[in-house]
Amino acid sequence: MTFKTTPLRDAIAFALAIGTTAAAGAAFAQEAAQEATNLDRIEVTGTRIRQVDLETAQPVLQITRQDIEKQGFQSVADILQNISATGSPPISRAAPLSAGEASGGTFISLRNLGAARTLVLVNGKRLGITTSGLSDVSTIPAVAVERIEVLKDGASSIYGSDAIAGVINIITRSNFEGATASAYYGQYDEGDGSITKGDFVMGFTGDRGSLTAAAEWSDEDEVWAKDRPYSAFSRGSEHATDNWTPVGQYGGFTTTATTAVPGLPAGTRVVLREGGNPRNIADYIRQDIATGTCLPNSVAAPGPNICTPGSTLHKSNTNEQMTLRQPIQRESLYVNGIYDINDSIRFHTDLMYSHRESRRDIAGYPMQAASFATPMAATSAFNPTGATISNWWRRTWEQPRVTDSALTTYRFTGAFEGSFEFADRVFDWDVSYLKNKNESEQNSFGNLNLANVRAAVGPSFIAANGQAVCGTAAAPIAGCTPWNPFLPFGVEGPGGLTNNQALHNYLFQEEHSKGETETTVISANLAGTIFALPAGDLGFAVGVENRKEEGGFTPDALSVTGGSTNLAAGPTRGGYTVDEIYAELQIPILADLPGARELSFNMATRFSDYDTFGETTNNKFGLKWKPIDSLLLRATYADGFRAPTIADLFGGGSQTFPQFTDPCDTVRGTAATNAAVRNNCINGVGGNGGMGAALGNTYRQLGQGFVPVGTQPAQTPVAFTSGSNPTLTPEISKSQTIGFVWSPGFLEGFSASVDWWKIRIADTIVADTSSAILDDCYVIGIASRCVAALFTRDPVNGIPTVTFGNRNAGFRKVEGFDVDFSYRLKTESWGAFNFESNSTYTSADYFVGSNVPQVALSSVGRAGAGNPHRIRSNFNASWEMGSFGVSWMARYFSGMKEACTYFTPTGTGAPNVMEPHLECDEIVFAPSGALLADGTPASTLSRRRNAGSVTFNDIQVRWNAPWNATVAVGANNVFDKEPPVMYSQPNSNFSFDGEYDIGRFWYMKYSQRF
Repeated sequence: MTFKTTPLRDAIAFALAIGTTAAAGAAFAQEAAQEATNLDRIEVTGTRIRQVDLETAQPVLQITRQDIEKQGFQSVADILQNISATGSPPISRAAPLSAGEASGGTFISLRNLGAARTLVLVNGKRLGITTSGLSDVSTIPAVAVERIEVLKDGASSIYGSDAIAGVINIITRSNFEGATASAYYGQYDEGDGSITKGDFVMGFTGDRGSLTAAAEWSDEDEVWAKDRPYSAFSRGSEHATDNWTPVGQYGGFTTTATTAVPGLPAGTRVVLREGGNPRNIADYIRQDIATGTCLPNSVAAPGPNICTPGSTLHKSNTNEQMTLRQPIQRESLYVNGIYDINDSIRFHTDLMYSHRESRRDIAGYPMQAASFATPMAATSAFNPTGATISNWWRRTWEQPRVTDSALTTYRFTGAFEGSFEFADRVFDWDVSYLKNKNESEQNSFGNLNLANVRAAVGPSFIAANGQAVCGTAAAPIAGCTPWNPFLPFGVEGPGGLTNNQALHNYLFQEEHSKGETETTVISANLAGTIFALPAGDLGFAVGVENRKEEGGFTPDALSVTGGSTNLAAGPTRGGYTVDEIYAELQIPILADLPGARELSFNMATRFSDYDTFGETTNNKFGLKWKPIDSLLLRATYADGFRAPTIADLFGGGSQTFPQFTDPCDTVRGTAATNAAVRNNCINGVGGNGGMGAALGNTYRQLGQGFVPVGTQPAQTPVAFTSGSNPTLTPEISKSQTIGFVWSPGFLEGFSASVDWWKIRIADTIVADTSSAILDDCYVIGIASRCVAALFTRDPVNGIPTVTFGNRNAGFRKVEGFDVDFSYRLKTESWGAFNFESNSTYTSADYFVGSNVPQVALSSVGRAGAGNPHRIRSNFNASWEMGSFGVSWMARYFSGMKEACTYFTPTGTGAPNVMEPHLECDEIVFAPSGALLADGTPASTLSRRRNAGSVTFNDIQVRWNAPWNATVAVGANNVFDKEPPVMYSQPNSNFSFDGEYDIGRFWYMKYSQRF
C-alpha cells in the first residue's frame, strides 16, 4: 500500500518519537501508596454467592478500567471483539449487504458459537436483545465502564438461557468522586475513517449514598471500498477484472425470435453500442459476459488448470458504490445512583439512554425484468424491437441504495438491597426490576417501485412537443414518467435516468421500517451461609425470576406486499414469558491441610418454565482444589440451553438472494462427476425434483444476469424465501472445563493459567440453507427434502426457487485451550513493567446441520465455517515510569484455508494457464460421503488455498501532565499490515476477512481530571 502522509499522522509520529525518548530518560518517581485491602464479600460473574476470594472454579477474564485506557479502541464493541476467546463478528461493519433490524449493531460471539449463544449482562442483569436474540454491545458507553468480566464457560444454571458459550458481564462505574472529561480524534493513513469522540464522567458521594453520571458522543466516518486495494474489486486487486456484474449501468435485453437483432441469433444478450440510438435495433451489439472462471481441478490429475480472465466491457464494478466501513454516530447517557435508606437497606438504580445512527451504501439495484415480471411493452416508445421484451435489465447506477438505521435504547434498573442477621449469620438479599427497551427505525432509498416500473416501461408515445408520455395518444396516463432502461449511465436523453429528476422521483420511493423489543425482569435473591463445616461455612444462594421478552419488526408496507425491489418480508411480532427458580451451594470440603490448602465444591440448578415450549432444568458443578498455596486446580461441568427467539418462532417470511451451490450443474456441480447424482437430478427422488433428461444432461446453474456461473457458490438471480418455525425446541448443551492457575512464590508478580474447554450443543437451531436442501435431495437422496414445499424448478431453465426456515437439527461441538499469563515487575531505576498474554487454541470444531448420520469433519482454520482461526492471541507489554507510560499490544490471528477460486500464474506458459502450486498447494482427500461443516460434500473440494497468519501491532505513549491531565498518542496497526486476500469473503462482502484491520490508524486523546 502506498503510504499517504496526513497532518494527523505526521503530528502523532513526531509525538511518539519525542514521547518515547523523553520517557526513557525520565527520573523514577516515588511509588504510589499501597491501596487499601477491601475484604468485603462481592459477587463474581458466574456465581450468586458473595465471597472474598475472586478465584473461582470457572475461568473468568477481567478487563479493567486501566486496560481500557491503554488501548486505542474507544468502544465497548471494539474492546470485546479483540478478546482472544471471541469469534468472528456475526454482522461485520465490512458487510454492507447485511440487512434487517440488527444492521449497524455490534454483537459478540464467544467461541465463535454465535452471538445468540453469548449472554451479555450489565451489572449482572441482562442487556436487551433484538427479536433474533442478539445483544448490541455498542449501546453501552465505554466511559461508563469500570471493568468487564468474561466468563468462558456455560452458565445457564446461574443466568438462564443464552449462556451456552459464556457470559460477558459489563460492570459500570459507581461511587465516583470528581469529574473527568476526555476528547479523542483519530484517522487512517489514507485520511479517511476518522473517529471523533468526547466523553465525561462526574459524581459525588455522601454519607447516605452516591450519584455517578457519564455521557459519551462519538462520530465515526465511513471508508469506501474503492479506497482500499483489497476491496476495490470484487475479486481483489490481483484479479481486478473478474466478477464484474453483467447486470450493470449498461442496460440490455436477451433477444428472442420476435425481438431479434440483425446478424445475431435468438437468446443473445445485447446492449447499446457506444453512441448508438437506443430506438434503432441495428445499434445493439452482443454483450460481453465474460466474468472470469476457472474450471474445477481434479485430485487425480492436479495439473495446470485453464482459467479465463474476466473483462470489464459492458459490466459494472459494484464495489465502487459500497462502503467498506459503515459510518456510525453514537450518543449515550448513563446514571448510577445509590441511596442508603438505613443501615441495612439500600436502593440502587441504573439508568441508560443510548442512540445510535448508522448508514450502509450499496450499489444501485440490478433490475432484471425476468425476476419481477416487468416486461417492456411492444408499444413502448423506447422499445427498438416492436415486440414485448420479457428479459431486460438495467442497474440503477444513478441511485445507489442507502439505508439509514437508528437504534434508541432506554434502560432502567431499580433494586432494593440489604442484609439481615439471623442465628448469628448475615444474609444478603435483593429485589430488583429491569426494563430494557430498544426502538429501531430504518429508512432506505434506492429500491424501485415495481408498479411504477411496470408503468414506466409499459405503453408510451412521443408527444408533439417531443416529450415521452406514458399510455397512448388517445389515453395518456397522468403522473407516469416513461423509462428507457437501455440508455447507459452518463448519457442524457429521453427516458434516461441521468439528470432526469422526474423519472428519478417516479421510480424510487423511500421505505420505512420500524422495530421494538422489550425485556422486563422481576427477580429476588437471597444469599448467605447456612452452617459451619470443618473447612468453612456452607454458602448458598437462591432466587426467583420472571422474565418477559416481547417485540416485533415491521418492514415498510411496500416491502411487505412485494411492491418494491427491496427484499419482501412479513412482519415479526410475538413474545414469551419464563418463570425461573434457582439454587446454588458452595461446599467447603477441606482447608489448611497438607495437599489440600483448599478443596471446595460448587453446585447449582435452575428450573425454567416457558409459555412457548415448556419446562427445562439445568445443572452445574464446579470443583476447586489448592494442593499448595501457589497452585489452583479447577474443573466445571454444566448443562446449558438456548430458547428459541421471537424471530425463530414468530418471524415473518422474507425474500433473500443467497449464494448457493446447485449439485445438478453439469460443469461445476457434483452431477458433473457423479452418475448417481446426475440420475437424481434427471429423475428426481421419490417422484419430486426431477428435471428430465434433456435439461438434466445440459443444466447449468444460472447466476445474476441469468448467465452460467463461473464459480460456486453463486448468488441466485431469483428470490428465495426464508421464514420461522413455531415448533422449534430449545438447543441443549454440555460444557466442560479443566484447568489450573499457577502463581509461583519464587517469581513474584507472575501468574499463569491453562484451561481446557469443550462445548457440545445438540438440537441446534440452524438456518436451513438452499445448498443443504439441494444436497440432501440430490446428493444424499432424502425424498422428504425434494418436495415442492421446499423447492421447485423452472421447467425451462431449471433455476430452483427455494423456501427454507429454521429447524432443530444436528449438533455443534467445539474444543480447545485457553492459555494466559501475566508478569508484573517493579524496578527502582527503570520503572514498572507489565506483561500479559491471552491466547485461545481451538483444537476441534464439528458441525452437522442435519439429523442424517454422516461423517463430520473439523472446520477449524477454514474460512466461513466454524472457528476460522485455530489460534487467536493477544500480547500486551506496558512500561510506566514517573509521568510517562508506553503500551504495546500485538494481536495475532492464525492463518485460514479456503476453497480454491484462482490459481496464481507462474509467469511461464500462456497467460491463461494457471499453475496451482503457488496458492492452492493443499490436496484434500476426504472419506466417501463426508460433508464439510457448511454441508458441502467434501469430495467436491479437491484443493485448498492457504491465507497466512496476521499480526496487528498497536502502540500508545502517555504523559500525565502536572495540571492533572493525561495526553496519549498512538497507532493501531502501526506497521500498516494489510489483510490477505480471501476470495471466500469471510465476515465481509469483499475479498478479505472483515474482522481484520483496514489500515494504520493514528489517534490522539486528551483527558482532564477535575
